[in-house]
Amino acid sequence: MLDYRAEFDAEVALEDGGELRARGFRLDIPHADVTEVEVTALLVAALAPQRVERARVRGIRILAEPHPPAGRTPVERVRYVELSHVIEAGLVTFPGLPGPEIAPHLTREASRGVYAPGTEFCIERISMVGNTGTYVDSPYHRYPDGTDLAGLPLERLAGLPAVVVRAVGGERGVTAEMLAHVTVAGRAVLLHTGADRHWATPAYATGAPFLTADGARLLVDRGAALVGIDAVNIDDMSPATCGERPAHSLLLAAGIPIVEHLTNLRELPPSGARFTAVPPRIAEFGSFPVRAFATVPVEDPQT
Repeated sequence: MLDYRAEFDAEVALEDGGELRARGFRLDIPHADVTEVEVTALLVAALAPQRVERARVRGIRILAEPHPPAGRTPVERVRYVELSHVIEAGLVTFPGLPGPEIAPHLTREASRGVYAPGTEFCIERISMVGNTGTYVDSPYHRYPDGTDLAGLPLERLAGLPAVVVRAVGGERGVTAEMLAHVTVAGRAVLLHTGADRHWATPAYATGAPFLTADGARLLVDRGAALVGIDAVNIDDMSPATCGERPAHSLLLAAGIPIVEHLTNLRELPPSGARFTAVPPRIAEFGSFPVRAFATVPVEDPQT
């Protein structure tokens, strides 16, 4: 059995104005295929209680060392938390966009004439816009030269350390001030507004919570890996905004994927969970539904 460490160079800006530079810095890591995003998050955690504004790592080397024999090694266990809405025929996700059309392409009855006796299958067909259900926006959704779904790196979508920002029952806009003391570097920042309780009702799109422009700018500046929200849009859709979409524009310009229409964020702790929301690899496509979920560690008691 092996233990793993990452050795790397790092540049860190602290919220109090200080800076740290390190060469050959080493950290224990959970597995050999750790990503740059994960190493950044581990570095930020290791520097606590110092608050990190920005962190950058480079030149990562993975070192493997024999695990010293000892007593019983705890088995890591996790619980899974579903964060996606169910997609059904006719579901209206966003006002003005059509719901999905789901129909059989090959019925079970028809398949019996194709396969051996006692063997049958069904194949369904779905027609829908990319913005259906719980979905991810890639930079291509906003910018013609941005990264499309096929180009999104997995380290921006899978197994991300998550931080949940509670914004339930307060002002509609999640501001930079509300995010100022949250460590976001290398993390999936999940905005829990509680708006998902209105899912699939007219109230869902009325006076919905959103991320302000200054909040989005802070998340970009501090190196968030992904941003998600449990509301109809990460931007304010009020008529007074005249269709402006500053949160989309800032985040996607920085290569930060956006996940909209999340649910069940109340089931996650403020930190400690890992977030995944992976779409199919479709070229020249900007948005697509995901199966978003989180894993939360469960203590394995010693026996």
